[in-house]
Amino acid sequence: MPKDNRDDNEYTPMLIKQPEETRRGIKFPNKSLLLATFAACIGGSFQYGYNVSVINAPTKHVQDFINQTWIVRYQTGIAEDALTLLWSIIVSIFTLGGLIGVTVGGTLSIKLGRKGTLLTNNILAITAALMMGLSYGTGSFELIILGRLIIGVNAGIGLCVQPLYLTEIAPTAIRGLLGMGTYVFLTGGILTGQVMGLKELLGREEYWPILLSTTAIPAIMQLLTLPWFPESPGFVLIDRGDDEGCKKARKQLHGAANCEKEIENETNNLVGITAKKPWELFADRDMRWQLITIMLLNAAEQLNGINAIYFYTDYVFRQAGIPNDKIPYATMGTGACECLTVLARGLLIERLGRKVLIIGGYTLMSICCILFTLTITLQETSSVFPYLSMACIFAFILSFGLGPGAVTNVLTMDLFTQNSRPAAYMIAGSINWTSLFLISMSFPFIVIHLQQYCLLVSMGICTMVAIYFFFFIPETKNKTFLEIQNEFKSRNKKKGSSTDASGMTLTASSG
Repeated sequence: MPKDNRDDNEYTPMLIKQPEETRRGIKFPNKSLLLATFAACIGGSFQYGYNVSVINAPTKHVQDFINQTWIVRYQTGIAEDALTLLWSIIVSIFTLGGLIGVTVGGTLSIKLGRKGTLLTNNILAITAALMMGLSYGTGSFELIILGRLIIGVNAGIGLCVQPLYLTEIAPTAIRGLLGMGTYVFLTGGILTGQVMGLKELLGREEYWPILLSTTAIPAIMQLLTLPWFPESPGFVLIDRGDDEGCKKARKQLHGAANCEKEIENETNNLVGITAKKPWELFADRDMRWQLITIMLLNAAEQLNGINAIYFYTDYVFRQAGIPNDKIPYATMGTGACECLTVLARGLLIERLGRKVLIIGGYTLMSICCILFTLTITLQETSSVFPYLSMACIFAFILSFGLGPGAVTNVLTMDLFTQNSRPAAYMIAGSINWTSLFLISMSFPFIVIHLQQYCLLVSMGICTMVAIYFFFFIPETKNKTFLEIQNEFKSRNKKKGSSTDASGMTLTASSG
């Protein structure tokens, strides 16, 4: 392409030169950026993780409450099948709410802004907490169902919009590190829910309404902290057209001397381009491989066997001789194990890259599935096999945490530019929540029919994802969003997809 005669300082082609700061390696985020990440995540992915695990501890207490309420209303105890159905609805309606939330999250993030949507979303969390907390006093288990649906909508919106905010406030050199905040707080929420459900805290029968209503605490924390930080610089510039506001936000988040040039370049390239809708992404042949990738990743994140491993945890711990009353603490150790991987992953994601962690993580998970199937099949033959099964459980969780657990979310934000990102997160989130709903409904039947061999299905999924990434997906580490997009456009072109009329990639600023 002939050299453009315009000022090179004003229009820097993204594929010719990358900022030196990005090439130097990892740069630790400043205080303001870290605090903004905390404020965004505490009411986002933390809420999701917390509400996934906190419902487990009061299972029996809530079922007793439903039965007592039924007796008061109808002067007879509830049938066992009906009780099981109501409890299944209480647990699974959270995923239905999440699916609703993710379908509206992208639209809200455009209308209210990333920060504005996160703040408004807390109204749902506080409402849900009040409903579940008041259910016992009002004698209405229906309030628990409605509360779980509403907190599911809250979680769906949070998981859709929070990564958008983190993506757009992060410098390129630490985008992967900062993007892990979603998974860090998610696992932290799961562990916190497990801890709060212990009988030494709020796990006793008289405390279960308080336990369910504690979901209001993260919402209040976000309402008190997030207003102190700016809106996403990219959103302020592109969607609101406020250049001064963008510079002010970037200065607060990155420091006066560290305003990332590549963020400015990306936003300049996209000024005047409206945000795409999900159906427009599906119709865009230049986005074919990006969409296939995030759909595969988000489906695999729920279908990769992590649920099966957690299902067998109680059985394996019991076979290993751990007393029944101590099993909840041992299970909590698996959550702590996953949290510990965050420390190592923070260093690995920017050194080894996303592709290596995805391939390596899924490959190790495939191996663990085979070994776990063998050891659990031979549980009764020797006393050593229960302990080998325990080792497989921890190895599987570590492999998941170091690879797919966090990198899935980081890759989703890596593969799309500002105008495509909200729609991409809506699609990815819909696939993720739908897969979670399907696995939660079908997994018990899979276990009944396949027993320990159900993990061989998971092995096939893990192997397929590893092979796909090895052959088809480029590395995105230390690359700007436009560099990544142009690399995929070249790949799509080779596969027969069309380019724009001029045949030019998005390397020059618009205008």
